[in-house]
Amino acid sequence: MRSLPSGWRNVRSQPRTARFEETEATYDPLPPGTAVVAVSPLPAVRTGSDGGAYRVVLETDGVRRAFEVCWYGDGKVYADGPEGAAVLTPVPRLPEPVEHVAPGSLLAPMPGSVLRVEVEPGDRVAKGAPILVLEAMKMEHAVTAPAAGVVATVHVEKGRQVDAGAVLAVIRESDDDGAGAQRP
Repeated sequence: MRSLPSGWRNVRSQPRTARFEETEATYDPLPPGTAVVAVSPLPAVRTGSDGGAYRVVLETDGVRRAFEVCWYGDGKVYADGPEGAAVLTPVPRLPEPVEHVAPGSLLAPMPGSVLRVEVEPGDRVAKGAPILVLEAMKMEHAVTAPAAGVVATVHVEKGRQVDAGAVLAVIRESDDDGAGAQRP
């Protein structure tokens, strides 16, 4: 059974854009075997399959050129055509959001409710010491210190709901092993 190509629509729509660190290609996502139009210099666009490689026909200024395009799981796209070969690095269509957090920040592993906060700012903690306990899906989940250090800040209190990825506390690492820490 054949599958539909990515971006296929039964009603013509806007052209798609493939972005690479080196170039950008605008193309018409037609079914496999049809021409691809309105493309910039040397893009890599899938239109048909013959195993791991794809044959891509590009039309630029009325001239059609055929390219062999493939990728092997190393994150690069390899294109070979009449003008030569190129290695392209795809730019993700939906990049992961980058959130700036302070070094030593402890993030909520899942959404939940804070059951207990075991530390206060200024407390020394050993590696693995419990910092707080979350309740999620009717289970308790301990959030522990990833390294020995000092609790710089605690951003939550008992009973507060937190989202996944929320900053719960910040631990400043120390050079010692946590010996003499107030919180084991």
